[in-house]
Amino acid sequence: MNFKLFGGMLLIAGTALGAGMLAIPMVLAQFGLLWGSLLMVGIWFGTTYAALLLLEATLRSGGGIGMNSIAQKTLGKHGQFVTNALLYCLVICLMIAYIVSAGDLLQQLLIDLGWQLSLLQCQILFTLIIGAFVAQGTASVDKLNRLLFFAMLLALLMTLFYLLPNIELANFQQSNNSNKVELIQNSAVLFTSFGFMVVVPTVVKYNSEASHKQLRNMVVFGSTLPLFCYLLWLVAVVGNLSVEQLVGFANVSELIAALSQHYENLALILSIFTGLALVTSFLGVAMSLFDQNRDLFSSNKLNTFIITFMLPLLGAILAKEQFIGVLGYAGIILVFLAIFIPMAMVIKVRSADFEQKEGAFYQVAGGNSALVACFAFGGFLLVSQLI
Repeated sequence: MNFKLFGGMLLIAGTALGAGMLAIPMVLAQFGLLWGSLLMVGIWFGTTYAALLLLEATLRSGGGIGMNSIAQKTLGKHGQFVTNALLYCLVICLMIAYIVSAGDLLQQLLIDLGWQLSLLQCQILFTLIIGAFVAQGTASVDKLNRLLFFAMLLALLMTLFYLLPNIELANFQQSNNSNKVELIQNSAVLFTSFGFMVVVPTVVKYNSEASHKQLRNMVVFGSTLPLFCYLLWLVAVVGNLSVEQLVGFANVSELIAALSQHYENLALILSIFTGLALVTSFLGVAMSLFDQNRDLFSSNKLNTFIITFMLPLLGAILAKEQFIGVLGYAGIILVFLAIFIPMAMVIKVRSADFEQKEGAFYQVAGGNSALVACFAFGGFLLVSQLI
């Protein structure tokens, strides 16, 4: 087994798994299990294809440690500026959302263990500890992510062991909102839940010796694993809680408290599970921003650490009650960065005047028709936020 490719797949999956795992039941339950699941599968398909476009642009342009390098080689200075601006807005929004929720979970966990720390102290502690691993480089993040990912899957299996045997089938028929327009309005939150694209250049560079087919499979399998986890989690939660309860939750602590009322000793497992999901996602997103800052500023690790983590931490302190709202803003930014920017890159690298790196030819299936469909998918996501 190629452990670096396996680690790259888990970095992709771990980056996606996180805030989406927590938000999905709260935003989809009101529309019924079937329609929510169909929308999720459709968005997964579109995001996976867009990620393969970014993989094509990365390989054919010769790669780099961040999207800054890929944009410079394919879109020029103006495209590089737009890409960097979008990337910073997106990643900082995601990091804010993760720090907000992780600080809340860490505080609850420490209270259960008998330690009293303020929310601010928990947010700072979480950021400093995870940031220290990110600063060590991709290999360090890969090893930590493998350990945390398997621990998270174990916690998920233990959670499902409690929840699945006790689901009420009648709950799956519940729906207090038949408005499909409002369902579509939640597309940005779901799209953000598959927001792993920012790590594609990093994991490609980390697996520079892999074949194009291996890298393609790494991206596809890495994006599919979160889909199965999300669907299982949605079924388990909706089957155990009423729609009225789910739509009334303001944060993940309330979700955990409601489930724990029905099952003894489940609170700790759920806290560990959701906490690990956030940590693995935060690792991938923070790693992409750290590499982007190294690529852009060519600074030492200490300065890069400060640039990478201080602004998101400040934002988390100011936006402590805006978890799902921040995800919505991130989803809008992600449409441009993860759909339209890779499309523009691919159009450039497929042009006759682009000088490709020798032996780097790779093209996603589908041709121009698939590009048109991908453009329509991006338009659908934007319209979902305007209707």
